[in-house]
Amino acid sequence: MKKDMIETLVDKVVKVDRGGPESRIGRVLAVEDDFFTLLHDDEGIIYYNTQHVKSVTYNSKSQADFEYDLPRNFKYLKASDFKGILQKLTLRWVKINRGGPETLEGVMDVVTDDFVTIVANEEIIRVALFHIRNISYGVKLEKSKADENKNKDNSR
Repeated sequence: MKKDMIETLVDKVVKVDRGGPESRIGRVLAVEDDFFTLLHDDEGIIYYNTQHVKSVTYNSKSQADFEYDLPRNFKYLKASDFKGILQKLTLRWVKINRGGPETLEGVMDVVTDDFVTIVANEEIIRVALFHIRNISYGVKLEKSKADENKNKDNSR
């Protein structure tokens, strides 16, 4: 995916990939040359490596159900490239490749030009940078009071 195409979707709710374990719906927060930042309602901030994204869907008529507004003071990690994001995640609990058999959780230890090292339990795992499709570190939004009240009304 090219940066120019995804930039048109900033602040819009999109579906990344059409289906499968990596598919997510969320709001595009930022776009850089080789990755974009997505806010997902359950999983928080997800950084997608654009070379692995097959499709991005935006439905202009019926926006996907996304109940979160971004607070003015909301902060998340920013960098100019995907490797920069990985470096900023050093010593944080991360989740790599969010779905399917290649999902990996642990503490990001080392980032090199070729691979990252994740410490998970007693294992030290090296993952090639090329094979990291997406990564998150658990920053999540809380639902607003209006959203909570709306959900209570709907459950009655």
